[in-house]
Amino acid sequence: MNIMKITPAPGAYNFQLLIKNILAYSLILEPEREIVYSNKSRYNYYTLNKRVRQLANVLQELGLDGGATVAVMDYDSHRYLECYFAVPMTGNVLHTINWRLSPAQILYTIRHAKDEIIIVHEDFLPIIEGFAGQMPSVKHIIVTTDDIATVKNNFLHYEPLLRSSSEEYTFPDFDEEAIATMFYTTGTTGDPKGVYYSHRQLVLHTYHLAASFGFVAGATGRMSSDDVYMPLTSMFHVHAWGFPYLATMYSLKQVYTGKFDAGNVLQLIRDERPTFSHCVPTVLQMLFKKEEEMPTDFSGWKIISGGAALSESLAKRALERGIDIRASYGMSETCPVICGAYIPLSCKDNDMAWQTANRTRTGIPPAFVEMRVVDEEGNDVPHDDIAKGEIIVRAPWLTQGYLHDHERGAQLWAGGYLHTGDVATVNKHNSIRIADRIKDVIKSGGEWISSIALENYIGLHPYVAEVAVVGIVDAKWGERPCALVVPAAGHTLTTEMLQEHLQQYIDNGEMSKWALPERFEWVAAIPKTSVGKIDKKEIRRLLNE
Repeated sequence: MNIMKITPAPGAYNFQLLIKNILAYSLILEPEREIVYSNKSRYNYYTLNKRVRQLANVLQELGLDGGATVAVMDYDSHRYLECYFAVPMTGNVLHTINWRLSPAQILYTIRHAKDEIIIVHEDFLPIIEGFAGQMPSVKHIIVTTDDIATVKNNFLHYEPLLRSSSEEYTFPDFDEEAIATMFYTTGTTGDPKGVYYSHRQLVLHTYHLAASFGFVAGATGRMSSDDVYMPLTSMFHVHAWGFPYLATMYSLKQVYTGKFDAGNVLQLIRDERPTFSHCVPTVLQMLFKKEEEMPTDFSGWKIISGGAALSESLAKRALERGIDIRASYGMSETCPVICGAYIPLSCKDNDMAWQTANRTRTGIPPAFVEMRVVDEEGNDVPHDDIAKGEIIVRAPWLTQGYLHDHERGAQLWAGGYLHTGDVATVNKHNSIRIADRIKDVIKSGGEWISSIALENYIGLHPYVAEVAVVGIVDAKWGERPCALVVPAAGHTLTTEMLQEHLQQYIDNGEMSKWALPERFEWVAAIPKTSVGKIDKKEIRRLLNE
């Protein structure tokens, strides 16, 4: 095939998709809007831009002139937002450290990423100090704090460094394929895997969020430039799902919570009136529990739920409180958002069952996302919402591999599609519903049982606060489902009560009789991963001991 290419005119500018252009537009629309950090500080976009330039000068004064890795280990804050921009805009790479990992895993990521500077909150400083002599690449440690008087004098301090640096800095042009960010994701085996993204990918993902969440009627969330944005997913986790870049580009008012505390978040909701947030289901459950003693008006709040399955019971609780909640889908390797719940224009507004069923679907892929559900031979499954297969995907913003790990990167991209490891069905309207993770599907007597579906049915019992279902070893059937259940406050549950509750779904054909659990465990809390997901690996370990 002969392809005709454009021959640029002399002097034509080859515009690169760089993060600096996201920040530049923040001064165009509403630069007087505020960026709020808990109850501790607030400033406008003029100040944000000034502080980003000051931080860029700090990095340059410390000897970084591009290509170095700068790690951040902080709570969600205005400082973190400044790092989102200053680090990659200077041609360096931002490494967002998951401080919920074990110390050994954190040290592994620092060494593997070859961090040269670590910007660390004083709360996490003891962890970093414990690594003394084990971080050969680290040249400087910069401490952040809300009270400068509490920081040890033998460290560099974030705020004094900014105050002493010039407010003038011209961000350079460079190749849009330059790596901008990286972070580490954990799996069931092996060391954490380094996921990385280029400037081009982050800019394209930002525009994808703007189009998918703002333009498509009935699409997930409906975010617009007059929203008040408050992220409730950690900024170390996949760029807080990419929304801080979008919120900054269109100069939304932004509210950052600092160290998570449910009471503080509810107070911020009262004071700042956020209208758009995203979180994992666990966070919403924590807020609802706290709200029992701290009544809060949630009306006008739009929430995107992701990271784990959104149950119909939790969606119902949110809708009853005036929250416009919907599910979305992605993973660390997809930047992350690649799918979202879609509410048809012919929606049945007054039918709660219809609403919860549609709002909890994984949803439809947006433009420029090629998503397939395939069987073990790689063939597309029928669009009947029954046949199951693995979700595989292509999009412009997917990670291209794992840092310094060619083998696992090749496994991720086997056959030219990114393999998600999620089992799903798809209906005639191209709407996907995740049935389970491949590793979490319960294989019992030759039949596959969806742990997610079971969790949804059990969670609809009014006395169930939270539930997790896993497969446990069974000598006869290979595996059988076991449910860990947190009873609602003030209520008692029995196995017989829940089996009777589940019988209705067996009777109406929604659930197989084979899927009915014989074993329930009553617990005060369910183990969670470092990003707030149910830790089924740990649950299986505990139950199979």
